[in-house]
Amino acid sequence: MASTLSMILYFIVFPGLVFTAVVGLLTTWVDRKVSALVQWRVGPPWYQPFADVLKLLGKEIVIPEGAKRTGFLVAPLAGLAAVALVSTMLWLANMRGAGFVGDLIGVIYLLTIPSLGMIIGASASGNPLSSIGASREMKLILAYELPFVIAIFTAVTKVSPMTLKLDGILEYQAMNGVLLGNLSCIIAFVVAILCAQAKLTYPPFDIPEAETELMDGTHMEYSGAALAVVKVTQAMMLFTLPVFFITIFWGGLQLTGWGILYTIVKYVIIVTIIVLIKNTNPRVRIDQAVRFFWGPVTILAIVGMILAVLGL
Repeated sequence: MASTLSMILYFIVFPGLVFTAVVGLLTTWVDRKVSALVQWRVGPPWYQPFADVLKLLGKEIVIPEGAKRTGFLVAPLAGLAAVALVSTMLWLANMRGAGFVGDLIGVIYLLTIPSLGMIIGASASGNPLSSIGASREMKLILAYELPFVIAIFTAVTKVSPMTLKLDGILEYQAMNGVLLGNLSCIIAFVVAILCAQAKLTYPPFDIPEAETELMDGTHMEYSGAALAVVKVTQAMMLFTLPVFFITIFWGGLQLTGWGILYTIVKYVIIVTIIVLIKNTNPRVRIDQAVRFFWGPVTILAIVGMILAVLGL
C-alpha cells in the first residue's frame, strides 16, 4: 500500500505531473524570452506562461457543433498523462536506478501519444481546418519517427544490443564515459534534436498548426481548460525531451553537488539549440518535411547506426 501511494505521488507531484508542468512552463518562458531578444523585443515576464494557463482555466470550454465530445476532450488528457509518465520514468531511472525490462521501448511509445492525441482531438472537432492539421500531424509522425527510433537505438547498440533499460544505459555511461564522446552517438544526437523539433511542432516543422494557413490547425477548436491542457502538454514535452536526450546520450542527470550545475548546463544547451533552430528557420511544406526526414535525416541516422555497429 505504501509503495503504491509513493508511486502515485511520484506520478502526480514529483517528478511527474506538477514538477514537469512547472519546469516546462518556465522553459517556455525562456523560449519566449530568447525569441523576443532575437527579434529585438523585451519579451514577457517570467510568470506569463502561468498567467496564460490560469486565464485559460477560468474560461468556458466551447464544444464545436458536430464534434465528437468524448474524443475531443479526452485525447489531450491522454497526451498530458503520457508526458507525465515519461518524465516520472526518466527521473526515477536517474535518481534511483529504477526501471523495468524494455522501459526504453515504453518511453519511445509514450512520446508519440501527445501527437496521436492531437490527431484524434482535431479529427473529432468536426472542423475541416483542424482535420487538415491532423492529417499533417499524421504525416509528420510517419516522417520523423523512423530516424528518431534509429537514433535512439544507435545509443542502445553502442551500449549493448540487449540493453533496453534506462538504468543500464546510465550505468554504462557512468563506467565508460558519456555516449556523446563517440562519433556514432554525436550523429544520433543531431538526428534526435532534429526529430525533437518536429515532435514539438516547432518551426520549421510547425506545419500542423500553421497559424497563417490553418488558423492554429490542430489546436483551432480548443478553448478554456481544454486549451490549457494542450499548452501545458507542449510545455512538458519541451522539458521532457531534453531530459530524455541527456539520459540517453549525455550521462544522465547528476543530482548532487556540482553535478546539479552540470545538469542544468546540459539542459540549457539542448533547449537553446531547439530555440535557435525555431527562430532561424522558416516553416517548410509537409512534403518538404517528409522528404527531409525520409531522405538526409534517415540516411544520417543509418550512418550513425553503422558506425555504432563498427564500434565508433
